[in-house]
Formats: sequence, C-alpha cells, structure tokens
Amino acid sequence: HADLKFPRVKDENGVEQELTHGTYINFLQSPDRRVREDAFRAMHGTFESWKNTLAATLSGTVKSHVAMSRIRKYPSVLHMELGPDAIPTEVYTNLLSTVRERLPVLHRYLALRKKMLHLDELQMWDLYVPMIENVERDISYEAGKLLVLDAIEPLGEAPRAVLQRGFDERWVDVLENEGKTSGAFSDGSYLTPPYILMNYQDKLESVFTLAHEWGHSLHSQMAREAQPYVYAGYTIFVAEVASTLLEALLSHKMLQEAREAGDKDLQLYLLNQTAERFRTTLFRQTLFAEFELKVHEVIEKNEALTAETMSEMYLQINRDYYGAQVNVDEISRIEWARIPHFYYGYYVYQYATGISAAQSLARQILFEGQPAVERYLKFLRGGGSKTSIDLLRGAGVDMTTPEPINVAIDIFEETVAEMEKLAG
Repeated sequence: HADLKFPRVKDENGVEQELTHGTYINFLQSPDRRVREDAFRAMHGTFESWKNTLAATLSGTVKSHVAMSRIRKYPSVLHMELGPDAIPTEVYTNLLSTVRERLPVLHRYLALRKKMLHLDELQMWDLYVPMIENVERDISYEAGKLLVLDAIEPLGEAPRAVLQRGFDERWVDVLENEGKTSGAFSDGSYLTPPYILMNYQDKLESVFTLAHEWGHSLHSQMAREAQPYVYAGYTIFVAEVASTLLEALLSHKMLQEAREAGDKDLQLYLLNQTAERFRTTLFRQTLFAEFELKVHEVIEKNEALTAETMSEMYLQINRDYYGAQVNVDEISRIEWARIPHFYYGYYVYQYATGISAAQSLARQILFEGQPAVERYLKFLRGGGSKTSIDLLRGAGVDMTTPEPINVAIDIFEETVAEMEKLAG
C-alpha cells in the first residue's frame, strides 16, 4: 500500500485536504454530499488503477491457503482455519444463510436512513453520514467511569469490584501523549493487571470505547484469577463477545435514562449508534465473509481468480445485501482491494458471531436476571479451558444454530422500529 497515492479532496469550504486511510471516514461523515462522493470516488478510483496488482496479491494469498489445506489433508481452507478452535463449519455457513434470510430488516433500516437524510436515492457514500444532528454531550473521564460502573451493575458485585479496583489502581492509560499510539487496546499478562490503553476524548463515543475495552479486561482478569496459566488465554471468537456485551449493557442503561428524561435527541443518537453497530458489524462483516468464502471456492475449483472475477462477485454480493434501497455504484466493485482482513483467512466472520452472541447474552442477563448472570460469569472465568463453542453454550448461546443471530437481528429490528417512531 505504500505506493498508493490518493488524490486530494476539497472539503466543505473548497479547501484541498489530504485523503488517507485515516481521513477517509471523516470525509464519508461530512454533511456535504459532494465531499462524500468525491472522497468515495477518489479512494476507489485509486484502487481501481492498481486492481491487477492487488488481485495478484490476494489471489496469491488465497492460493497459498488452498495449497496448505491440501498438504495438511483438510477438506477445505474453511475446515483448516476453523479446525484449531474446533469450530464446526456450520457456524460459518449458518451465519451466511441466516443473515441473508433477514436482509429485509437491513433494507428497512436503509429506507429510514434515506428518509431521515431527506434523500431521493441512497448512494454508497451516504452510508456513514450521521442520521441526526450531533447531540454531543461533554462527558468527562470521571463521568464516563461512573457511566460504565453503572452499566455493569446487572452483572453483580464481583465484576463491578474488578472495575472499581482497576480505576483505583489506574489500570487505564487515558490521556493523549506525545508518541502514544491511537486506537484502544486491552493487554497485560498472566502476572499483571489487564491494562487498558486509549485516548479518552470527552465524548459519548469514548465512553463506549472505555466500556468495550473494560469488557476485554474484565474477561482477562476473571479468567486469570480462575484458570491456570495454560487456560487463562481465550480465542478471538469469544473475545469480542465480552467487549460487545458491556457496550450493549451501557447502551441499554443510557437509553433507559434518556427515555425517562424524555430526551428524544439522545434516544435517537443512541438508537442510531446501536443500529450502525449492527449494520457495520453484523451485516457488513457477513457480507465480507461471504465474499471470502466465494474467493476461496474459486481457487479450490482450480479456476482463475482475476480482478474482474473478484469485482463482479463483490458487486453482486453488495447489490444483494443493499437491495433496492441503495444504488450500488459500479465503482464500489473494487472495494475488496481495500480490505486488509481478506489476507488473514476467515477472520472477519468472528465480528458477526461475536455481536450476535453478545446481544443474545445481554438480553438474557437483562430479562432472566441471576441465572443468566451466573452462566455468563462462568463463561468469563472459563478463559480457554474449553472450546469456544462449548464455553458459549454454557453461557446460554449455541452458535451452531441460527438462534443467536436471529435474536440479535430481532434486537436490530426493535431498534429500527423505535427510531421510526421517534423520527415520525
């Protein structure tokens, strides 16, 4: 990617700005539609001009996956990638088919997005612009801490005590500093606290990031306290469940308070944030997962994988996903070239299974109470002592069935319905 040079894009004031992977999302969130379209076309146009090179690198990677799976006598690359964690391939295929069946819910949300943005037609560059005027509340780190501590209340005393101790002992590095990285991480070792590294801004988004990272750190701490060293770590498959669940609890708590206070703007903001998480984490990552499976199947049938083949497949999947609600522009066909995760081998589907399991478990915790809490804490303490599927089954979700995915999409549908009512 070092050779990729992007054209400059004129911002809302006509001033030329640098387009990079980092600034791209800011352009897509611009209230000015011309800026969004220019950035989208500039980004994808650049990849289009490198399509044959990037098709060769991706196709080479996929060929190496296929060669390795044949040498190791796996029926397919999917079996090879899911095998080490004993994840049945049904988990993958069942995710793809369940999400496809429920696409009408995504279409309903996109129709609402079009209506709230007052657009005649929704384009690919209209998908990230906020649907409601900014309702930014200044939330200091101290206030953010209290919000997260309140949100975790349904899980009972032990988890809250872990967070309180972490705040007291300053496990969280929150202030920006020269030379400090961006992003947010939870890390540590068996013998240290699960430290959190983030740059807290006094915004709602930062409170959710704090909750997300605390979900990981709580998981790590409880697993390390309960398990010997060899079982204290856990897989990516379950990692995102713990972090997303804490975000879901925070969202639930804040929404409840916004409803009681009659704060319609904040309600819409929180609902929109939840809906966007579903769109980008459950639907978009499953779209990616479907493309990834198709790409591997082409090589597994010993067929040629060219830029043209990939772009055609990618465009078709996008058109299926977005339906009649979005005009999927021809230029979107090249987006596959921009996604680094396609080089990792069946990685992205775990974002979709993670949010599905987390939303299902959060619902059980909020509606069932204590029995669900006990099951969930047992899952956190389980670390890596069983396979991911068995740990989650113990918590109350069976990822080999469509049920958790359907429950998550039901919650997405309820979110959209509430937004429709508020938006009038």
